[in-house]
Amino acid sequence: MRVLVVDDEELMAAAIAEGLRQEGFAVDVAHDGAGALDMLAVDGYDVLILGLPRVHGDEVCRRVVAAGTGVRVLMLTVFVSDADRIAGLSMGADDHLAKPFAFTELVARVRALGRGGLGEPRLIETVTAGGNRLP
Repeated sequence: MRVLVVDDEELMAAAIAEGLRQEGFAVDVAHDGAGALDMLAVDGYDVLILGLPRVHGDEVCRRVVAAGTGVRVLMLTVFVSDADRIAGLSMGADDHLAKPFAFTELVARVRALGRGGLGEPRLIETVTAGGNRLP
C-alpha cells in the first residue's frame, strides 16, 4: 500500500514515515500542501495522511476529494473539538486522528483506509477467470 505523509513538522513526518515503512508500507513524505499536491498528481497513493495546519490541510483535502482520485484521506491534527472533526469529515476526509496519538492506532486506521473500510466504498472490478466471476 502506498502512503503519502504530509506534515509541516519534519521530525513528526519522518517518524511516521519510518514507522509505517517498518510495517511494510511504501511511504513518501511532503512538508507542505504544494509539495503534496505535486506528488499526488504524479504518483498513485492509496492513503494520504494530512498533518498540516488546518487552513492548509483543509485546502489539500478539498482538492484531493474534488480530483476524484480515490485516495483515502486521514486528517492528523492537533484540533480535537467535535466541530473540527466534523468539518474535516464533511469536506471529504475519510478519517480523523488527533495528535498526540498511539502509533498502533494510526497503523490500524491506515490499514482500514487502504482496504476501503471507511468513507465511500471503492469500486471493485469484476474479473472472470475459468468461468468464475471474482469481485
